[in-house]
Amino acid sequence: MEIQEWIALIGGLIGGLSLFLYGMNIMSGGLTRLSGGKLEGLLAQVTSNKLLAWFFGIGVTALVQSSSASTVMVVGLVNSGIMKLTQAVNVILGANLGTTFTAWLLSLNAISSDNLVLSLFKPVTFTPFLALAGIILYMFTDTEKKKNTGTILLGFSVLMFGMQMMSNAVSPLKDIPAFISFLTRFTNPLIGFAVGLIFTMVVQSSAATIGVLQVLSLSVGMNYAMAIPVVIGSEVGTCITAILSSIGAGTGAKRTACMHLSFNVIKAAVFMAGFYTLNAVFHFSFLESAAGMAGIAAVHTLVNLVASPLMLPFSDVLVKLACRLIPDREQDAVAAEDKPQGASAALYLPRLEPRFLNTPAFAIRQAYLTAEEMAKITQKAVEKAISLIGDYDSEAAKEVESLEDLSDLYEDRIGTYLVRLTKQTLAEDDNARLTILLHCITDFERIADHALNLRQTAQSMQENERVFTKKTALEFKIFTDAIREIVQLTVDMFVNEDASLAKQVEPLEDVIDELHDILRRNDMRRLRENKYSIGTGFDLNDIGANYERIADHCSNIAICMLEAAKSNYDPHAALKQLDKTEESAFDHAVRYYKEKYAFPSNG
Repeated sequence: MEIQEWIALIGGLIGGLSLFLYGMNIMSGGLTRLSGGKLEGLLAQVTSNKLLAWFFGIGVTALVQSSSASTVMVVGLVNSGIMKLTQAVNVILGANLGTTFTAWLLSLNAISSDNLVLSLFKPVTFTPFLALAGIILYMFTDTEKKKNTGTILLGFSVLMFGMQMMSNAVSPLKDIPAFISFLTRFTNPLIGFAVGLIFTMVVQSSAATIGVLQVLSLSVGMNYAMAIPVVIGSEVGTCITAILSSIGAGTGAKRTACMHLSFNVIKAAVFMAGFYTLNAVFHFSFLESAAGMAGIAAVHTLVNLVASPLMLPFSDVLVKLACRLIPDREQDAVAAEDKPQGASAALYLPRLEPRFLNTPAFAIRQAYLTAEEMAKITQKAVEKAISLIGDYDSEAAKEVESLEDLSDLYEDRIGTYLVRLTKQTLAEDDNARLTILLHCITDFERIADHALNLRQTAQSMQENERVFTKKTALEFKIFTDAIREIVQLTVDMFVNEDASLAKQVEPLEDVIDELHDILRRNDMRRLRENKYSIGTGFDLNDIGANYERIADHCSNIAICMLEAAKSNYDPHAALKQLDKTEESAFDHAVRYYKEKYAFPSNG
């Protein structure tokens, strides 16, 4: 071959492999986005049952077309504390079997028949139509679901085109004796194993290694003696992705990657030792037969079909081995770049796992669950602060300060995580949900700030021995009860994502505004009548202002929740829409709260 032909061959092979990897990546990404983060959520839920976790590992990996992707998911879930090692190991065993589906999909390229029906199953026949459908869905539809479906079809088309490009590029190699001689070296199990191991580590995809083998078997010709050790080597090489993902992570994540590696090393060692020992005795004749694309897929499947279910009953052994190889450390934490800095270094929120950022829908869900913790902390701060008014306690006051500091840290950590998430490609719904969540955590943090203000006013009243009159105290108690209810409604609404509760917050907020106005008018009248000091009047005004601001922030959160299912965040439009479409229900709720929190008439 001339130099130009070698350049064209190498360029075609590299280009085809690049398209193959890119197509697999965008297809996997489209499938993951189409699931809307449900895959990770289901993984975290079903893993308590060993057999179910195994089947789920098979299914998830077959769906996302990558054992590396599903294993990285598991590494993140373990590192965040959502999944235990004893649960993760069964998913990993299933993932090793699920990844074999890709090889069977690629083997469709080997179909060769004049039969019209069979020819329709050849990728060269249907891939152009899939690509056309994909580009139409991606460019000319509005919904994220259809766009993701288009991405999947385009990814599959690019993947198959890359396979065809590699096949065309390497086809001339069958006439080059030197290359055929090079391939025969793969019949040495150690050389073939090393080639499969190293190549897979470089491209970080066992599917790519299997794909290249299938291309060579179709265009050049490979027998089983050449293919088998490369396939086994790729099984170990694919562990590199999980290992890299666990670098800098906690002990749990490292142990997860270790379990993945241990299983594949044990599987490869037992197979290589057993198979080639038997071959030395019985001299398997099929090793000299042409493998073919389907044959390579069958080898890949058979190895895992035997090893994966056989290891399942003994999966705890892998856990113990990983614990032995990766011992506990005194300072087991997240990577330095993922740790909060400064004062926030004392707070680590495990659900805000950086590895989840690659799956935005799931990452947003974990951030939301963390924000639920923040909501409960904020409610506790308000309750503690209210209890200080008229019954000041220094220990409770310190707790309010601590809770307010904790609320600040939560907002900082969640906000930083969500900002990092904006660098990912977000679906329209995910982007809207992220924006809403940012608004909500800001409002919860402001509520905690007002709780701290209440603590300061309560301290001032205690130090200056100021108290409310009997009638003022009665009105103040009614006002306080309304605040307690709106905070409780807001937290329950946020935690349960209950829109019906959200619709109750705004009417109550209107009533609280009115209660504050009435209280201020009564306060001014009593001051003119010299029923208490001006200092007490200032105290009451400060508390009332903080109460009203707390209610305003509760209203903001409620409106955010009502907008959660919509793509465009517009709180003012949502409030107008609520008043317009549910006017009678809104007015009814206002009347109900006015009656419930009415001040005594003889104020």
